[in-house]
Amino acid sequence: MERWLVTGGAGFIGSNFILAARREKRAEILNLDRLTYAGNTANLESLESDPGYRLLPGDIADRDLVRKALADFSPAAVFHFAAESHVDRSIEGPAIFLRTNVEGTFSLLEESRRYFDALPSNEKGRFRFLHVSTDEVFGSLSPSDPPFNERTPYAPNSPYAASKAASDHFVRAWFHTYGLPVLTTNCSNNYGPFQFPEKLVPTAILSALKGKDVPVYGDGMNIRDWLFVEDHCQALFRVHERGVPGETYNVGGGNERTNLQMVSALLTLLDKKRPRPDGLSHLERIRFVPDRPGHDRRYAIDGSRLRRELSWTPAHAFDQALEKTVDWYLDNEAWWKALASRHEAGTRQGLIAGGRP
Repeated sequence: MERWLVTGGAGFIGSNFILAARREKRAEILNLDRLTYAGNTANLESLESDPGYRLLPGDIADRDLVRKALADFSPAAVFHFAAESHVDRSIEGPAIFLRTNVEGTFSLLEESRRYFDALPSNEKGRFRFLHVSTDEVFGSLSPSDPPFNERTPYAPNSPYAASKAASDHFVRAWFHTYGLPVLTTNCSNNYGPFQFPEKLVPTAILSALKGKDVPVYGDGMNIRDWLFVEDHCQALFRVHERGVPGETYNVGGGNERTNLQMVSALLTLLDKKRPRPDGLSHLERIRFVPDRPGHDRRYAIDGSRLRRELSWTPAHAFDQALEKTVDWYLDNEAWWKALASRHEAGTRQGLIAGGRP
């Protein structure tokens, strides 16, 4: 069985990827994760007794640690998920996004290049470095613009998007300059199990379950293309298997929805599955809040290349996947309540130390 080094595997997409890889017996996994606020070892509790999975706490910017991990584990592929990814946090504090997304990716590329160059010739042919990125690097679309494709010029509008765009360019350069066999994917907005509660989908679900207002930025008309995380993981497997080194593949769900439509669909499902005690609709909890600075109006992905060249299509219909997501949060209260407790404890500690909550 192959061995894969996965970075950021305790996060939302990374943990879903690892769970799928082990469930399908695709590879043994070494998960290198710094375990920041968004990294949650509880996501991978089901693998605690799995001999084919191991967690290595650490920072991708730690060159010595990465070098040793590559040398000791001898992976046939590196899947790079590790990133700071929340736009609001990037506006409030962009420095960590530069460190993790740019400097961290640079360190990982350099150590992967060192490792690759030392591989025997028969192992070089199968080694891959797969860099997982975002559609936000392309900027914002108007309602009449065609979706982003692999040739869309980069135009990042937030510190987060700029940091991911920079990391994409470094990955491309390490292929063209050094011959490192890289693959890049740019995905649309993901949703599904294990998503950190600060993102739109879990925010809507959990706010309603707690009896709180459900916040929606601006007029709620910002449009995103929604991709179920389990489908995204299968796309990454396909890109790893069949993708051409040096190439980029866009991964989209083909489900454009406004934020208001998305939140309304989630709350309508909750009306059916977990009605309010007072008999009112969860939809009445929607509250519009001031928009964030530089909020991109629309993202949309043209995923035709992935379908055409690698024969991948999403396996889940949008309504089916959305219901599956709501069911997961309803069935896993212990998971999200533990996260809430951890966040509240961290906030209290910050206040005691005189820091910002």
